[in-house]
Amino acid sequence: METSEVTGPSPAEPADKKFLTVRQAAFIGVGAMVGAGIFALLGAAGEVAGAAVWLSFLIAGVVAGLQGYSFAKLGARYPSAGGLLEYVAKATGNGHFTGVTAWLTYLANAIVTAMVAVSFGSYATSTFAGENAAWIKVFAALIIVVMTAVNIAGSGLVAKAQTVIVYVVLGILAFFSVVTLVNIHPSLLAFSGYPSARDIISSVALTFFAFLGFGIITFTAKDLAKPARQLPKAMFLALGIATVIYVAIALGVFGTLTVDKVISSGGTAIAVAAEPTLGRAGYWLMTVTALFATAGATNAGLYPAQGLSERLAETGQFPPLMARKAGGRASNGLLIQAAVCLVLAVVFNLDSIASIGSAVALVIFTMITAAHLRIRSETGANLLMLVLAIVAAGAVFVTFVFTTLIHEPASIATLAGILLLSVALDYGWKHFRDTRTKNAQLVH
Repeated sequence: METSEVTGPSPAEPADKKFLTVRQAAFIGVGAMVGAGIFALLGAAGEVAGAAVWLSFLIAGVVAGLQGYSFAKLGARYPSAGGLLEYVAKATGNGHFTGVTAWLTYLANAIVTAMVAVSFGSYATSTFAGENAAWIKVFAALIIVVMTAVNIAGSGLVAKAQTVIVYVVLGILAFFSVVTLVNIHPSLLAFSGYPSARDIISSVALTFFAFLGFGIITFTAKDLAKPARQLPKAMFLALGIATVIYVAIALGVFGTLTVDKVISSGGTAIAVAAEPTLGRAGYWLMTVTALFATAGATNAGLYPAQGLSERLAETGQFPPLMARKAGGRASNGLLIQAAVCLVLAVVFNLDSIASIGSAVALVIFTMITAAHLRIRSETGANLLMLVLAIVAAGAVFVTFVFTTLIHEPASIATLAGILLLSVALDYGWKHFRDTRTKNAQLVH
């Protein structure tokens, strides 16, 4: 049996290795969650849930918390650099199910990170280059390169950068929340103006996407001194912070602006809501926040690539090439992920497939918690909590498919393509690996 507690560095680690604190691990998750989502979601969610968007965020936080419970229990029992992929392997073995899930996770993370980088490019262009859209790709590529360099420098620098970014983002968003909440018009939030419960539940399919980054926290296990105790604390701290911030922002925005005004304002709704009290300075303040938030989400999105690649290469799920280091420092897994992000950000129009990363993540979360049922006796997880987590994530995905994805043919085709590519990569690599092993045995 494996031990459920890791108390310090393993023999393979240097004795003077600097470990992350619970707060630093949580902030990597907060940075991944509080990215472009909260800035873009308010208008879209308002179209469905009206002024009840704050309730939608609250419900989404509960759904994410159920998945977080499952991941925290798994992480406490199986702390690993492989993060959530390690949990799948423990439940189903190192077969094709784990391999396909691994490639799916790797590709989905590249898509989401590229999208966040493009969002950074959009905000940076509007701030520094006016209406010249060509600069969007330039700034997107620049932030990917910079954050790749930060990740190559090591998890310590990632954590420090993320801590600064998250403090700035949370500080400004907290300030915004206080300013708007103090000046809200209660009548705009009256329950009598809320849509039906069905519409509010439907909007959870949108607001849940603002929480997707919490899964990245599972990859910090390799950098925690006592992951069995620290990982669950980091998970719930990050989800708690994100939920409070999201609910406060939704209350502030919809308590300041009418639903129609929020919808028409789109991605600038937060900035528009700040203007009545803070004037034009409020608009620029929120633009700066968006730049920090998207930079942090890009940084956090690249973070799992090295640990994930090394662990999966070790177990035979990824080619050994993915675990090697260029120049003895830069992980090939990270460099390949960054290269894929660059191609996606620069070459493709990501607006047409903006929901794909989230849809894939929902599928992955449901698969992992379903696999958790097989090893529940080892993790000590509560059966009812796991079933609720599966049902909740499944319901969000089904709702998303029938309310949003069904109207986006390009997204459906891309989703199918990603699934097929993941299967092809897994079966192709393992066929090559097994053939090479057989040939080597014949030679000897």
